[in-house]
Amino acid sequence: MAGQLYLMKPCAELQAEYISFYEEWKESGEPIVPWVVDREPYDFPAYLEFLESESNEENLPDGYVPHSTYWLVNEERRIVGAVNIRHRLNERLRKNSGHIGYGIRPSERRKGYATEILAQALPITSELGINEVLVICDYDNVASEKTIRKNGGVFESECTDDDGLVIRRFWITRPS
Repeated sequence: MAGQLYLMKPCAELQAEYISFYEEWKESGEPIVPWVVDREPYDFPAYLEFLESESNEENLPDGYVPHSTYWLVNEERRIVGAVNIRHRLNERLRKNSGHIGYGIRPSERRKGYATEILAQALPITSELGINEVLVICDYDNVASEKTIRKNGGVFESECTDDDGLVIRRFWITRPS
């Protein structure tokens, strides 16, 4: 992993870069994670407004929890990944998704960025008062499991999600 990486809130200044990030992922045909990256961003001001509004409980429909999205950006201001942090869990998130969902753009994988994005997201969960962080990955996603374990994840259980996929659940305990 070369150079400095940092999390930043989505912003208009990186619109062209974000569109490139989104289009690369769409063209790959791979599932897009976290889910907010799969949302079409061509009306970029509306996309940014959506992301900002989702962090406020009053703006959300029933069954949704507040969440915040950040981009992992390198020193060239290239977006290499995205992370979505849920401010609390409801029953569905506790079973299927956890507190943190993250993804690295296809051309930037296998460079240690996933470990870094999760490491940088954990202090944000602490700021939100979340000291026990649930992170979930698909049963066969060995790379994601390694990322979670490198960040202190302790295996809890396996279960089948609502789509019939076997998932693995890990808890990362943060100091209070």
